Formats: sequence, structure tokens, C-alpha cells
Amino acid sequence: MARTRAYRDGELVDEDFALEDLSEHLDDGCLVWADLVSPHNGQLSLVAEELSLHDLAVEDALEPRQRPKLDRYDSHVFLTAYDVRFDPTGGGLSLSPVSAFVSQRAVVTVHDTTFDPRRLTARWDSSTDLTRHGIAFLLHGMLDVLVDSQFAAVEGLDEEIEGLEDLLFEDQPLSREVQQRSFRLRKSLVLLRRVTLPMREVVNTILRREVPGITDEMLPYFHDVNDHVLRVSEWTESLRDLVATILETNLTIQGNRLNTIMKQVTSWAAIIAVPTAVTGFYGQNVPYPGSGHFGGFATSTGLMIALSIGLFVAFRRRDWV
Repeated sequence: MARTRAYRDGELVDEDFALEDLSEHLDDGCLVWADLVSPHNGQLSLVAEELSLHDLAVEDALEPRQRPKLDRYDSHVFLTAYDVRFDPTGGGLSLSPVSAFVSQRAVVTVHDTTFDPRRLTARWDSSTDLTRHGIAFLLHGMLDVLVDSQFAAVEGLDEEIEGLEDLLFEDQPLSREVQQRSFRLRKSLVLLRRVTLPMREVVNTILRREVPGITDEMLPYFHDVNDHVLRVSEWTESLRDLVATILETNLTIQGNRLNTIMKQVTSWAAIIAVPTAVTGFYGQNVPYPGSGHFGGFATSTGLMIALSIGLFVAFRRRDWV
């Protein structure tokens, strides 16, 4: 499945033409875009022949687990980046690799079915005033869509972590749930970091004008994309630290609760030990004062109760019970 477009002098002049006609539109002085969804080798080989793409770049485009990068070849550059989606219900991330071949007058995007290319065309159609900048216009629109998806993902992770902080200090906190959600979020942040950090070098390479067709007028737009990349990277790092702090705080709170429970158990054991000691001592055939008389029994019983109450009050003042 493939989608195509052709622009001339800042205007869309043709759409959804056959891949075999790419070179014809290029000969006609057009700027062309072709989008390939999970292409087979024959389809990609056809485009590679039409645009003289390097074999290594074609091989990388078919590899699903490429690191975000920008490689330069004689006739074109090859770019790999990721579209990111965050699932708030499970706390997981979904990644869609998007590769692009960029030459002087052509952009070819390659991705799987999880990425919707209509997001690219919608972004381009909303910025028709930039169409006259050619390749830089198409490249900026693609990067803007991908970086915005990463920004939205880190925003979703931030909201999820805020909810986790609230859960941590509930009256009846769910320690197990806090741990499980923390580990899921930390895993998602590690994954997000892997696809956002390399984007700094990708965008910086474009800003250094090592990509064909980058005009002075488009540089501010790429600087804006770079600002978003930096914000996402820094935000991801701070959230990783925050999740680690939440895990440590959760363990500390559990330890404090255990200490409180042990303190209460020990205090009650001390209170119970007083009457036990008294009755145990006089249970060894040792007559207590007033033995055999009701007054003696009442006195010893009252003494045990008074000592127990005294211990309870003393422990209560120290918040031990």
C-alpha cells in the first residue's frame, strides 16, 4: 500500500499516483512524497531504483528496531524516528518506527500499519504557507508530528505519576499497587528515553544544514522542534528520578509502618506481662497479703489493673499504642 503526492511551486499538483511515476514527476520539476506501509522488498526496491537510494539505507528501513538516527549518503539522507503512544490504563508505551529517505526533491516515508500517515498530510495541509520551502517543509512536518507524539506521551506519564504520588499517601495505601505501577511507569520511561535522547543529534544535524534543502526561513521552525526535543528529554529524565524517589519513599513508609506495628505489639505485650508476672509469682504457692480474704483478692486485682492502666497511659503519651 502506498500514498503519493507531488508539489510544484508551493502547490499540490498531483496525488495518489503510481510509484512507477515518481521519476516522471521529478523530471517535471516537482517535489514528491511517497509513503510506504510495511513494504515488501520488491516495492522498496522499485522506489530505491527510481530515487537511487543506498542499499544500506534500504536495509535499515526494513529493520524494525533501529535506533533514532540520521545517516548521510551521497544522494540523500536516511532518517529514523519513532511515533509514541501512551496507554493510561496500563501505563505502557507503544512505539511505531518511521523511516524517511530525504533527497533534494523527494521524501519517502516507511512505516508499519500502526502509524497513520494522514497525520502527516493533515500537518502539511495546515501549513500551506510553508509549502514553498520544499523538502524542508515536508521534513519539518514529519518531525513535528513525531516529536509532538513523544511530548504527549511524557505528559501522560507525568499525570500518571502524579496520581501515583496521591496514592502513596492515602490513609490506607496500597503498597503492592504502588510498586507495580511504579515499575511499569519506570519501564515506560526507560523506553521513552531510548527514543527521545538520540533525537537531539538528529535535529542538531539538520540545524547544522547537513541535510539538503534546508533554507534560512525554515531554521526557526526546526529550532522550535529542537526545543520540544530538549523539553521531552529533560522531562523524561526528571520523571525517572521521581519514580525512583516514589519507590524509595514507598519502601520507607512500609518500614515505618512495620516499626509502628512492632512498637504497638511490644507495648501491649508489656501491659499484659504485668498481671502475668503478679499472678505467676503468687501462683508458686506463695501466699499474698490478704490471702484467703476477699479484701486481699480485691487489692491484688486492683493493683494489677492499676499497673496495666498506668503502663497504657505512659505508652499512649509516647504514641506507642
